[in-house]
Amino acid sequence: MIFTTTESIAGKPTREVLGVVTGSVVQSKHIGRDIMAGFKSIVGGEIRGYTEMLSEARDVAIQRMVESAKNKGADAVVGIRFTTSAIMDGSSEIMVFGTAVKLSQ
Repeated sequence: MIFTTTESIAGKPTREVLGVVTGSVVQSKHIGRDIMAGFKSIVGGEIRGYTEMLSEARDVAIQRMVESAKNKGADAVVGIRFTTSAIMDGSSEIMVFGTAVKLSQ
């Protein structure tokens, strides 16, 4: 499955637009990462535990979006975008969305 932030795929014309597809995950922090983040906030710098956690969450969201596109019979998802929102203290949603399309052969 091809997925891209561009509105089309070079050399592969779109035959049919199947609609919007999404994938999301709500991720919460855990105490181990919070303790390390607290220490890091004293000295500054990247909080790798959170970076890894969000990277994993993005991957899960993408997998869910791709699965939704496959269920619609899509060959690709174009125009994908990411968004985040706070759900409650200590957790956030990462959502990815795009347009599922069938490509010309």
